[in-house]
Amino acid sequence: MSLRAPLAVAFDLDGTLIDSKGDIAAACNRALVAVGRSPLDEDVIARFIGVGARVLLARALDLEPDDALVDRALAAFQPFYDANAAVRTTLLPGAIAVMDALAPRPLALVTNKPRSSTLAVLKALAIDTRFAFIRTGSDGPLKPHRRAVTDALDALGVAPADAWMVGDAEQDVRAGRAAGCVTIVVRGGFQSAERVEASRPDLTVDSLLDVAALVTKLGKR
Repeated sequence: MSLRAPLAVAFDLDGTLIDSKGDIAAACNRALVAVGRSPLDEDVIARFIGVGARVLLARALDLEPDDALVDRALAAFQPFYDANAAVRTTLLPGAIAVMDALAPRPLALVTNKPRSSTLAVLKALAIDTRFAFIRTGSDGPLKPHRRAVTDALDALGVAPADAWMVGDAEQDVRAGRAAGCVTIVVRGGFQSAERVEASRPDLTVDSLLDVAALVTKLGKR
């Protein structure tokens, strides 16, 4: 595939720009205990991350997302996570480098995380001003729905064909492809490599530093 330098880039958050596994797992286990269940291992919970808090808790509880117990767990999860969203969460290697390399192109954040916890994390990590548009799970259909990406690109005034979607998971690839973007996967996220590769990203890289190097190589348009 022949790549062109993008006019804008949409980034996923969890597992792509940040390692949030510890704080999400802590909030999930807090919710499980609140509804009378036993806590789970952090690595087990990590496999459920990326498709929104409701689905994460439903998977942790082994229930359907519309079960009443999931509602109770979510009521315990969300306020705790909002207040503790960046206790252990860190930027992943290359996060600042890739955002710097892309300047002055507009950047969008496209996450399935609720807006409250998204903003809490971004502010705590001092990257809240890096994005020209933030599209969260509170704002409409979640990834892999194409609107998660097209809403952001419409706000930036950039056509999908001129944009990249950078993420770590199947839902990022599917949303980006459905929108019409180039899709780039950064290895090492929360999903299994086999599942991510089965979604057929346009390009797979080892780290965000590789994305930064690619941007520099392609130059500016």
